[in-house]
Amino acid sequence: MDKFTFKTADGIDVNLEKLSRAFPEVITETVGEDGKIKRVADFEKLKMLLGDSAAERPQEFYEFTWPGKNEAIFEAAKATTKTLRPCPEESKNWDTTQNLYIEGDNLEALKILQEAYLGKVKMIYIDPPYNTGKDFVYRDNFHKSAEEGKADETVRDEETDNNLFQNTESNGRFHSDWCSMIYPRLKLSRDLLRDDGVIFISIDDNEVHNLRKICDEIFGESNFVGIFIRRTINSGKHDSVTLAVYHEYLLCYAKNILNVKTNRRLKSEDERQFLYPLQDEYIKTRGRYYISQLDKGSLQYSDSLNYPITAPDGTDIWPGNGFSDKTRVFRWSKEKIKWGIENDYIVFKKQKSGWKVYAKSYEFRDNSDNKIIPSNPYTSLDYILKEYSNFNATPELQEIFDKENYFDFPKPILFLKDLLKYATSIDSLILDFFSGSATTAHACMQLNAEDGGNRKFIMVQLPEVCAPDSEAAKAGYKNICEIGKERIRRAGEKIKAEHATTAPNLDIGFRVLKIDESIMKDVFYSPNETSQDLLSTLESNIKENRTDLDLLFACLVDWGVELSMPLRTESIDGVEIHTMSDGDTPALIACFAQNIPETVVRKIAALHPLRAVFRDSSFADSPAKINLTEIFKTYSPETDVKVL
Repeated sequence: MDKFTFKTADGIDVNLEKLSRAFPEVITETVGEDGKIKRVADFEKLKMLLGDSAAERPQEFYEFTWPGKNEAIFEAAKATTKTLRPCPEESKNWDTTQNLYIEGDNLEALKILQEAYLGKVKMIYIDPPYNTGKDFVYRDNFHKSAEEGKADETVRDEETDNNLFQNTESNGRFHSDWCSMIYPRLKLSRDLLRDDGVIFISIDDNEVHNLRKICDEIFGESNFVGIFIRRTINSGKHDSVTLAVYHEYLLCYAKNILNVKTNRRLKSEDERQFLYPLQDEYIKTRGRYYISQLDKGSLQYSDSLNYPITAPDGTDIWPGNGFSDKTRVFRWSKEKIKWGIENDYIVFKKQKSGWKVYAKSYEFRDNSDNKIIPSNPYTSLDYILKEYSNFNATPELQEIFDKENYFDFPKPILFLKDLLKYATSIDSLILDFFSGSATTAHACMQLNAEDGGNRKFIMVQLPEVCAPDSEAAKAGYKNICEIGKERIRRAGEKIKAEHATTAPNLDIGFRVLKIDESIMKDVFYSPNETSQDLLSTLESNIKENRTDLDLLFACLVDWGVELSMPLRTESIDGVEIHTMSDGDTPALIACFAQNIPETVVRKIAALHPLRAVFRDSSFADSPAKINLTEIFKTYSPETDVKVL
C-alpha cells in the first residue's frame, strides 16, 4: 500500500490521489493521532456529493479555519519571556542611529516590540515564505525527536533553538502549517500599526487565497486596500507546465481605511507621455493631458444630459450626432460644459460625420489647488514591468557585493521605494519582519537621501544558516543576517557618498539587537536540586555573563521604551551612567556600578529622569537601598525607580 492509500473503517482501500482527481472538494487536512498534519478525505461531504440522504449535515457557518488555528490564536496572545541583547560591535553609529536590526524569531520580536511600538508603525512590508515546497517556514512550538526532525527536513537557525521547517512537496506543502505560521505574526503586527498605517505583503499563487482570508479576519474586510500585481520576470518560469507564470501579488490592508492617506508616485517622463500624450499652454499648472469623447454610449439615459452644444461654426452638436435611439448622452451637465468652454477644458473636432466634442483630462486633476489625486501606482505599464522585475534586483545586490551573488530572489529597490513613497511621510517608521537581504532598509535610506526624509526602519530576520556550498558561505557569511547587515553598511556608505552635499545628516546606521533568554536567573528549584551552599550562588539574581548594556536594554523592553532612542554614556564623579533621551527630559538613566556613592544618586535624581534603574549590588546594604527611595522622593518624586 503506497503512502497515498489508506483503509477506511469499513476496510476499503482509498487512494487519495485518485479520489482528489474525481472529487477535489472532499480532500482536506486534519491532525492525526500522532499529532501531525495529514491529508484526508471528508467522507460525509463525499456522501452528500453522491446524493446519499444518510450523510450527516452539520450546522454551517461562514468561516475560515484549519487544523491548528486555535493554537495559532493562542500563540499570538501568549506573552514572551525573551529579551534583547545589544551588539554594538556589529552595529553602525550605535549611539545616535534611530534604525534597528533585530536577529531572531520574528514572532518573539513582534511580542517584544508590543510595548514600545504599539500603534507607532506607519508601514509594514513583508516577503514571507510562499510555501512553494522549496522554501523554509517557521515551525512554532514543535518539539521533535532527532529522527522526526531528520524526516521532516527540519533545520535549526544558528543563534537560537528555533526550528525552521522545510514544507516540501513530499511533505505535501500543508496549507495548515503555513496558515499557523503566518496568523500570529500578522495578528501581532496589526497592533503595531498606526491608525493610518498600512501593511504590504508579497505572495504568489500558492497561498494568496489563504492569505487574503487570514487578512480579512485580522484586519477586517472593510480595511482591504487592494491586490497589486508585480511582474517578476520577462518570460515564464522553466517549471511552468500548463501556464507561464510571470507575476506575483502584493496584498495591502489598512489598520483603519478611513484614516489612510496615500501619495501618488511621481511618473517618469516616459510614463507621462504614455498616459498624457498632449500638452498646451497650461503645462506648468495643469500638466500634460489626454482627451476623451464627451458623448458615450451605455450610460444610463437622462433627459438632462441630452442637449445640444454649440459648435465653433454655430451649429448644434447633439450626443451621437443626433441619434434618436437614446443610447447616448453627454457625460457632463450643461453647467459643467459652460465652465469647460470658458476654462479651455473642451476640444472641438470636425470630422466627416460632423462635429465631435472632447474633454481634456490633465495630470493635475484637482484644479482648485493643482493636487494630484492618489491612484493605483502599480498599473501594468512597460516601465514598471522592467523596473520592478526580479532581473533588476539581483544586479542591484551584486553591485553592492562586488559582483558576487549572495542572496536568491531579492526584491528590487525601486519596488520598495515606490511603496514607501505611496504609503509613508518623511518621518515615518517602517517595519519589515521578514527582512531577508534588507532591501527595505536599503530603499528607506535611498528615499531619505532623495527627498530629505528621516524615515526610520526596524528590520527583523532569523539568522538562517547559509548553505555550505553557497557563494555566501564561501565568502564567509555564516547566515542571512550577516548578509543583510553588510548590505546596509555598504549601501549606506554608497548612498551617503552620492548625496554628500544634499543629505549630509543622513542616518545610515543601525543598532543590532539579538533575541535571547531573560537576563534573570531561573530561581525555581525542585527539592532534589537544592544543596547546603545554594544561597551562596544566589547573591545576584542576574545571569553572570550579562553586561551593563544587556541590563539596560532588558529594562527598555520591560518598560516599553523605544529601543532606537539616542544613548549617551558618561561619568558622574567617576561612576559610569547611561542616559536614554530624545529631548530635554531623560527617558531613562541607568547606573549599574558597585557601591554607588549617595552624591551620585542625588545628581541622577536632580536630572529628573522619567525612569531610573540600578543594580541590587550597587548598594552596600538595605539601608542604602532605602535611602535611594528617599532621595528620589525628595528630588524627583515623579521618577519611576527600579532595582534589578
